[in-house]
Amino acid sequence: MKVIKTKLDGVLVIEPQTFEDKRGFFLESFNKDKYVQAGIKFDFVQDNHSSSTRGVLRGLHFQKNKPQGKLVRVVRGEVFDVVVDLRKDSSTFSQWESIILTEKNKLQFWVPPGFAHGFVVLSDIADFEYKCTDYYDPSDERSLFWNDPNLNIQWPIDNPKLSEKDANAPLLADLKK
Repeated sequence: MKVIKTKLDGVLVIEPQTFEDKRGFFLESFNKDKYVQAGIKFDFVQDNHSSSTRGVLRGLHFQKNKPQGKLVRVVRGEVFDVVVDLRKDSSTFSQWESIILTEKNKLQFWVPPGFAHGFVVLSDIADFEYKCTDYYDPSDERSLFWNDPNLNIQWPIDNPKLSEKDANAPLLADLKK
C-alpha cells in the first residue's frame, strides 16, 4: 500500500494495492501490521457502515471526551470527505483537509483522534465504511457547523441535506466557549 501524508499532522491518505483482472478486483482493506508501520498504532473496536443519497452531508462530527480515530473508505459511490483539526495544541488547529473518496479510486482516509469529520455524497448513492478506535458514545458526540465561515471549507455543494442536529450545530468559535 502507498501512504501519503497531508498538510495536517497524522492525517493520511492510503492507497491500497489492488489486483484487477477480467473477473474484478482484490484488495486488502486492512492489515494491522502494515497500518502500524504507516503510523496508525491504534486498535479498532467498532466498524460502521452508512448509506446515503446524493446531497446528504453528514458532519462535522466528533466526540469530545472519547475522541475516535477513523479509517474511512467508500465502497459504493463517491463522497467529498473532510476533516478539521480540533487539537487545541496543534499548529494546524482549525485547519481542514479534504479528499474525494470513490469506489473506483479505492482510497482510504485516516482521521486521527482529535479531528471533526464529515462528508457529502456526490453520487446518486454512497456506501461509506469506517473503522473506529473508540466506541460511539451518543452522550459524548458533538457537531461543528458544516459551513462555518471561519473554516472556509470549499464544499462542492451549496444546499446539502442535513439532519436537524447538523443544521443547528455551533460554529467553532462557539465550541471554544
